[in-house]
Amino acid sequence: MPLENTAFDYIIIGGGSAGCLLANRLSADPSNHVLLLEAGQKDSYPWIHIPVGYLYCIGNPRTDWMYTTEPEKGLNGRSQRYPRGKTLGGCSSINGMIYMRGQARDYDNWAKITGDDSWNWQNALEAFKAHEDHYRLDKGADPLTGSNSRFSDMHGHGGEWRIEKQRLRWDVLDSFSDAAVEMGINKTEDFNSGDNAGVGYFDVNQRSGWRWSTSKAFLRPVQSRPNLTVWTEAQVETLTFLTEANGTLRCSGVVVQHQGQSKVVLAGREVILSAGAVNSPQILQLSGIGPAALLKFHGIKVVVDAPVGENLQDHLQIRAVFKVNGTRTLNTLANSLFGKAKIGAEYLFKRSGPMSMSPSQLGAFTRSDPSRPHANLEYHVQPLSLEAFGEDLHDFPAVTISVCNLNPSSRGHVRIGSANFRDAPKISPNYLTTEDDCKVAADSLRQVRQIMGQPAMQSYQPEEFKPGIQHQSDAELAKLAGDIANTIFHPVGTVKMGQNNDATAVLDPHLRVKGVVGLRVVDASIMPKITSGNTNSPTLMIAEKAAGWILSGQ
Repeated sequence: MPLENTAFDYIIIGGGSAGCLLANRLSADPSNHVLLLEAGQKDSYPWIHIPVGYLYCIGNPRTDWMYTTEPEKGLNGRSQRYPRGKTLGGCSSINGMIYMRGQARDYDNWAKITGDDSWNWQNALEAFKAHEDHYRLDKGADPLTGSNSRFSDMHGHGGEWRIEKQRLRWDVLDSFSDAAVEMGINKTEDFNSGDNAGVGYFDVNQRSGWRWSTSKAFLRPVQSRPNLTVWTEAQVETLTFLTEANGTLRCSGVVVQHQGQSKVVLAGREVILSAGAVNSPQILQLSGIGPAALLKFHGIKVVVDAPVGENLQDHLQIRAVFKVNGTRTLNTLANSLFGKAKIGAEYLFKRSGPMSMSPSQLGAFTRSDPSRPHANLEYHVQPLSLEAFGEDLHDFPAVTISVCNLNPSSRGHVRIGSANFRDAPKISPNYLTTEDDCKVAADSLRQVRQIMGQPAMQSYQPEEFKPGIQHQSDAELAKLAGDIANTIFHPVGTVKMGQNNDATAVLDPHLRVKGVVGLRVVDASIMPKITSGNTNSPTLMIAEKAAGWILSGQ
């Protein structure tokens, strides 16, 4: 029999990117008693904090849910690993640390979809700035110009979410940037002004060469608050509901596995689901909120028939590899004991060098063809190459030019495979299943070849290793894209927000589950359409806005 616990005002499910910010904001009022539940452990694993440690956190059950997708037709029958953070800080503790908002048009589009202008770019921008601590505004001056005036309107300073320049550079990446300029892609100083078109080095969420996760940023400074309780290794089994005297259905709390016991915890005001685009729909479906046919098939009582788990969107990166000559890459630096020792010493004494690097250093945003109305491609350019993530580096110098379609039209789903909360859900992104997505894939590979063929790259004698220059047609390139592409870890959209009359939307514009009182979803799953860039910081913006609505009773 589950044990009964004292009620809290707010129960937050998921101690990841959104959950840590919410715990901070909701517990700022000492009269609010807040419980944060995290299925993973504390973020005490050392590799979480060293930037290159993502190599040891992804694919590690200590920090990763270890999900895999169903076999994907668009990936020529391949399944792939689908990393999700399972520790305090969530995906911000294992991700690539790239600070990216997307494009202003993303948020203006959300405002149209929801009918709520609070989601438009100008309002989203204020929520982004509210928690930023941007290096360009340190000491009141931009390090490039001596003035912060160009950046103060776009960025915040003094907040919890630290943004810094990367602490290394590579000659071959600088040359790629020059080659992009020769192709007509202008250099940019800031990808986050609302139009991210251009080429440049990514800004990262680090502090002095250490990873800066949401656990460090938002949770640690307030963990001593007496009104904030954090349970780790606490996995939610199901939500609980009651019917009020007036007939209203209310989410009353959760059943959670904690310390080897099944416990019922009550919520006096709200339960807030911040478990991410895979786990949030899973928990809702296990609790009876989801597609009726799916729930009945698994013997689950239908509480609300809703399209939970549908509308899955993700960025698929196509990983083209080029051999190069006459320059250093991580392949050559890290393929000897001496090289590894040198890399370790540089990080130990300077907090710089390859151990401080994010998975991708140089980025570019551009159009796959001139007819596109805005930048629809994102490049992640890396001074390294390998067969697949988690495998050894190649034994020859090379660069990887990863390129992804920012606005995929393919849609997938997340669905429970059983009624057991311990069983992984079935994840089907359905990559490359539309004609337009296949066309963008082929065009993007051709564009990679064009950039690598520019004069700025010729001193390195680039040689296409993957997919192989012999492949030229749209059909060949789209098929080969399926062989060399991976998720870039940006799943969103599975608990979509929208207008009240939108049958495809699970949530209203303020992220409340339609048909239930006292239940809100606050994470990347709420996005009606994926942002045009990396999705971690947009998730924090979502949580910032939601915290304001929750505290004001909206």
